[in-house]
Amino acid sequence: MQLSEQIVLVTGAGRGLGREIALAFAREGARVVVNYRRSREAAEALVAQTGDRAIALQADVTDRVQIDALYAQARAHFGADITTVVNNALVDFAFDGDARAKADTIDWPAFAAQFEGSVRGALHTVQAALPGMRAQRFGRVINIGTNLFQNPVVPYHDYTAAKAALLSLTRTLAGDLGPDGITVNMLSGGLLRTTDASAATPEAVFDYIAASTPLRTVTTPAEFADAVLFFASPWSRAVTGQNLVVDGGLVRD
Repeated sequence: MQLSEQIVLVTGAGRGLGREIALAFAREGARVVVNYRRSREAAEALVAQTGDRAIALQADVTDRVQIDALYAQARAHFGADITTVVNNALVDFAFDGDARAKADTIDWPAFAAQFEGSVRGALHTVQAALPGMRAQRFGRVINIGTNLFQNPVVPYHDYTAAKAALLSLTRTLAGDLGPDGITVNMLSGGLLRTTDASAATPEAVFDYIAASTPLRTVTTPAEFADAVLFFASPWSRAVTGQNLVVDGGLVRD
């Protein structure tokens, strides 16, 4: 299915990386569901920017009832089911290495919050999408991960553990849903320059990362979003269960 024929749900699309992903799909002619939890004004401004091919819908991905309602609203608006899901929503988190909770102080509720957002949220969006995807014999699930579980230069214990679990879910879902024509993949970025979550990162850290990459630059949200398009496009039709690292070549394994 061409990108221009797809109906794409981007969770957490009101701002940051999600906003750039939604814009990238809209640029290619896809119809886009701009999901947000609290960023209503930003989501509606994004929809205004993309024209009549997008709709802003509020839902907390950790609440299955809200996700089911979102899918029903999207179906009523577009007259068809969502074909493509980008699980981008991030439970409140700031990439500030100096302020991170260390091994002797971090508590389980911090882990639970990240698992709720990353794993439970993805499970809800995928399960809600399955009837429509199976009916069409087509589906694309794209999960957003991190290169920190391959290169834990800053041990964000809770965030990294949740994203590692999401990679595991990515691979088991790929095996389960492949016979239905549904692919499930992950893209893992490093620190992006700049999102709300990375705004607390000192400039010296960005400079250090840039100097460590073959491209001598820090990946931007717009550059990362372009890579997301690949996994939704016809060119990735034989790719599933994979994790593509998009960080300018910082992690190469």
